[in-house]
Amino acid sequence: MAEIRVLITDDHEMVRRGLRTFLELHEDIRVVGEASNGAECVELALTQQPDVILLDLKMPGDDGVATLRQLKAQGVSAKVLVVTSFNEVAQLLPAVREGAAGVVYKNIDPAALAGAIRSVHNGHILLPPEVASALITGSTEPDRLARLTARERDVLAEIALGRSNREIARSLMLAEKTVKTHVSSILMKLSVEDRTQAALYAVRHGLTS
Repeated sequence: MAEIRVLITDDHEMVRRGLRTFLELHEDIRVVGEASNGAECVELALTQQPDVILLDLKMPGDDGVATLRQLKAQGVSAKVLVVTSFNEVAQLLPAVREGAAGVVYKNIDPAALAGAIRSVHNGHILLPPEVASALITGSTEPDRLARLTARERDVLAEIALGRSNREIARSLMLAEKTVKTHVSSILMKLSVEDRTQAALYAVRHGLTS
């Protein structure tokens, strides 16, 4: 049985160690390297020639999407399986559009993860139903969320709590004028008319705790 060479990329050492320990129990899977960030991932992909790369989306430096772009630019042929704790379609679609062969969540059953690695290695596309649906229908909802910057998401979360611009400025340590600019940008990007609609949008799409 041919081995599947796997490169693990995650900024948390405990996650990498756990994945390696489990995967090495499978005779057909061999871990050929561990990377803690995007740059290391690209470097190891070029030197170790993995068949499958397990890639976290949120990492210091280049995130998972940027890393996918770099892998593509360097001509890396490995299949990329995103392993993430994110479950918002807006955060997952960019990775798929940049060439990820599959997406699984970090709470996946270990045996299912091994199966997912084999599946993408064999050329299959493995996506959560909600991501596949968004790709098929061309839903614009995820695209709206993807337009927001990280700071705008912070401001939107504060809006959803019913806070005024002054309160948001104090909470996020921003100038009130800056908050006002962010609010205007949020309303435009979400295609909503006022703060109330923006707050409802935030709650509906799980942007609040």
